[in-house]
Amino acid sequence: MSGRLDLRNGVVVSESPLIVEIDGERRPAWADEGLLGEMREGDEVVVNAVALDLGLGSGGFDVVHVNLTRGLGGGVDGDAHVMKLNYTSLQHPVDPVEGSDDGERRQIPVAVLPLHGHLAPAAWAAAQARQGIRVGFVQTAGGALPGALSRDVADLRERGLLCGHITASPSYGGEHEALSTVGAIDAAANVLGWDAVLVGPGPGIIGSDTDFGHGGMSALENAHASLSLGLPTILSPRLSSGDPRERHRGLSHHTATVLKLLLAPVTVALPESASHLLVADRHEVKPIRVDLDGYAASGLPSSTMGRQLQDDPLFFEAPLAAGTLVASPAGGAVGGTIPRKL
Repeated sequence: MSGRLDLRNGVVVSESPLIVEIDGERRPAWADEGLLGEMREGDEVVVNAVALDLGLGSGGFDVVHVNLTRGLGGGVDGDAHVMKLNYTSLQHPVDPVEGSDDGERRQIPVAVLPLHGHLAPAAWAAAQARQGIRVGFVQTAGGALPGALSRDVADLRERGLLCGHITASPSYGGEHEALSTVGAIDAAANVLGWDAVLVGPGPGIIGSDTDFGHGGMSALENAHASLSLGLPTILSPRLSSGDPRERHRGLSHHTATVLKLLLAPVTVALPESASHLLVADRHEVKPIRVDLDGYAASGLPSSTMGRQLQDDPLFFEAPLAAGTLVASPAGGAVGGTIPRKL
């Protein structure tokens, strides 16, 4: 059973960063301006206050639900009639990027990311491994749904390290919209002409401290979407050398669970420094040499959950390996294979 919305009236007192005053208290907030329009100082708004009141570390801010001053009567542009966030108060029309099923389908490699923190290292490594590669990001469920929330995506697009951003339902607000993950990956190859896909959740992975009730399970669904299209499918494992939680040290239980539940084999990209961590019978494990120092000097995100790169190098080495592998010809062999049992 779900709880009710915690909606409160407030006034914008700062635009950047966005601060809303509610009952005399100034609170950090976020607004999806693609849906709601711009926010200006003095605007009367309604915010959903539940995350901040619960003290969430991820998503610990109010979210603007509507701008009462300038956000009403926005109207509809174009003739799009397919809805996202359908049957909610935030339903809005989109123009899906999915193409028809006519003709031959291009075969491009797909790297499945377990959480959003893998995106920047994977994209950087792909660009280093293959000059001019067109690699893009398909954002799915598992974390934040609004595509505009990710600072990493904006930075990577500005640097030219991502060629595009598709939000696959229920995620929304990317440069392109897809109604399914399968449709997004297929469109990346056959409509948009990408050379490789990074697919994974938005920022702020969710979890219920159970085996299957967490955002990491999106990797299972995303890998199956790629496999269903017959594409080379690479899994970027969630690894850690510094996480204080035992279940995430070494090989995270998130990735271990996905590997056990997958209905078909995938290729697991593993940094050479961690070649002792994985054993696999069905899955192919490829050790990859990574440039951790180069990434550290890139100016891209180098912290995870308060830990710096030097405190948890393994966390960053895993997506660096996946990005390197996805940029190889057709996601092919890089280094030797380690056939072992999981």
